[in-house]
Amino acid sequence: MNNASSVQAIISADPVRWRLLQLVHSLGLLDCWIGAGFVRNAVWDYLHGRFPSPVSTDVDVIWFDPCRCTPTDDRALEAALRDLDSTVLWSVKNQARMHVQNGDKPYISTTDAMRYWPETATAIAVRWREGNTCEVSAPLGLDDLFNLIVRPTGRFAVEKKATYQERLKSKEWAVAWPLLRQESGLLTDSFEFGR
Repeated sequence: MNNASSVQAIISADPVRWRLLQLVHSLGLLDCWIGAGFVRNAVWDYLHGRFPSPVSTDVDVIWFDPCRCTPTDDRALEAALRDLDSTVLWSVKNQARMHVQNGDKPYISTTDAMRYWPETATAIAVRWREGNTCEVSAPLGLDDLFNLIVRPTGRFAVEKKATYQERLKSKEWAVAWPLLRQESGLLTDSFEFGR
């Protein structure tokens, strides 16, 4: 089984995540996915030999529509999702506008936007498809995710390194998933991971 098939199997075996994918799909948004910790955490749990942890943080719904790219549009979609399931902290972001906030060149799609996220293992998303299947988007690949490597992407390895390191401290991933390894580029980083 390849890594994309493994992600599909992990997500489809989790009834909570599968139901949330269906709820997001029901909105009919263009180029719409659930990404980041929603997928990453489930895979890391699987690789640590345990059941997927509850969806306890925000659920990152990402989509791309240059014709509806105001924060008001995103807030309305968050409200619609809360009406469908109020137990989830929904975070909806149209990637057609997020390049401004992130100081990047304009993104051309949701998948393109994920290339600029802080870690390679986080730059992954899934969406429910007709026929009861799950599609995976991983513009930076799935190797780091499945090798339990936390590595910064592009600018987070250099000019945004302080932001990246602060993110590692605040997330405390090494506490929850002790088999993780932090790497910077091709070399192991000496930064004390997760503390």
